[in-house]
Amino acid sequence: MKPVWVVDDDRSIRWVFEKALAREGIAHQTFEGAGDVMRALALGSPQVLVSDIRMPGATGFELLTTIKERFPRLPVIIMTAYSDLDSAVQVFQGGAFEYLPKPFDVDRAIALIRRAMAEGFEETEIPAIPDGPEEILGQAPAMQDVFRAIGRLAQSNATVLITGESGTGKELVARALHRHSPRANHSFVAINTAAMQKDLLESELFGHERGAYTGAQALRRGRFEQAEGGTLFLDEIGDMSPDLQTRLLRVLADGQYYRVGGHAPLRADVRVIAATHQDLEQRVRRGEFREDLYHRLNVIRLRLPSLRERREDVPALARHFLAKSARELGVEPKRLSPEAMRFLAAYRFPGNVRELENMCRSVTVMAPAQSVEINDLPVEIQSTSTMSPEAVWTTVLESAVNLALSLGERDLMDRMMREFEGVLIRRALQHTAGRRIEAAQLLGIGRNTITRKINELGLDAKAEDVAQ
Repeated sequence: MKPVWVVDDDRSIRWVFEKALAREGIAHQTFEGAGDVMRALALGSPQVLVSDIRMPGATGFELLTTIKERFPRLPVIIMTAYSDLDSAVQVFQGGAFEYLPKPFDVDRAIALIRRAMAEGFEETEIPAIPDGPEEILGQAPAMQDVFRAIGRLAQSNATVLITGESGTGKELVARALHRHSPRANHSFVAINTAAMQKDLLESELFGHERGAYTGAQALRRGRFEQAEGGTLFLDEIGDMSPDLQTRLLRVLADGQYYRVGGHAPLRADVRVIAATHQDLEQRVRRGEFREDLYHRLNVIRLRLPSLRERREDVPALARHFLAKSARELGVEPKRLSPEAMRFLAAYRFPGNVRELENMCRSVTVMAPAQSVEINDLPVEIQSTSTMSPEAVWTTVLESAVNLALSLGERDLMDRMMREFEGVLIRRALQHTAGRRIEAAQLLGIGRNTITRKINELGLDAKAEDVAQ
């Protein structure tokens, strides 16, 4: 394995790294200046380069530029006692792996070097992203039901009501319904009714005549007119005002509408697809949504599952969004470590697929390495307040292992398995007031097994066993 190179004109810094790297068993070589590194590059390259910024002769910035020109995949960690915004921006724009302000914690620096070593020159496979309209991804049974419904509706002109939590991809489904319908050669027009001011939404939907109101200086075609022959997607339909609900009902019932300020009826050859994250039945019961409009819209109901209901799709979706973000930004795609992938598969994702996509954009920009770890994820996702119990459990276990590793402990498997079993059995016995048979049933093991484990682990077996 290639060594780690450290370059700093400060002898004490080099000495600290020499001792710390030697203690960790990491091969290393130190240099006093960038010129020494340039000469050494003629004979070989390091696995990781750690460099100061301000040094006599060539600076760390200049060394970073040279390294990235010759070895674009070599991780470079830049350290400096002069940490400021301009330096940080320049470092990352130059392609640095990470920015390490002085004074730094030695253990953190070593952990960063180990991570850079793991990154190394590992090649990243870039998933192919097909050109054209974005497709809906999903292998989960709940998504297969959605695909089958889209297939059955392909040749239909029926009105569809798409329901589901925010961020589940309702507009993507609406676009797919349009794209696979006989209206595919005509326009798909979308409008978020919740995002429009009530007094503007009527004009937005139906258009207006010149002089219809103050500021209406020219005739304007509305969304119904723009979608003629095609599909009109009305997102967040549950937020529509009562007056507009009445006008929309007339269009759906009669196939005719008027521009604002107009007197000539216009025919509407438009397929309407509506969507909402709200419970429309409940809004109908409360008198907030017209029942007759609800029945006009609810000809065919298509419910989209939350991401919590299709956890098995998280890895494929994450890889897709990471590749998409990388292509948009012109960088290599990041990849989620197995630990981060398990963490995300257990996370509740209150924002659903949209939250996952935004997270992938975030780590593409912010994660220092190609391999994204749990602590690279956005803070709000790391927070246990929105995590599932499985994710909390996994995080606690990983924290315990990371602590043991940072303390240089060995033989972790046997010791931690014994501690793990001990905690499980002690808590189960406490929960059952010492009744071993009930504790064994909770743990899914036999009575003889729990008795043997209590003896092997030296647990307190004095609790009353009322089941005996």
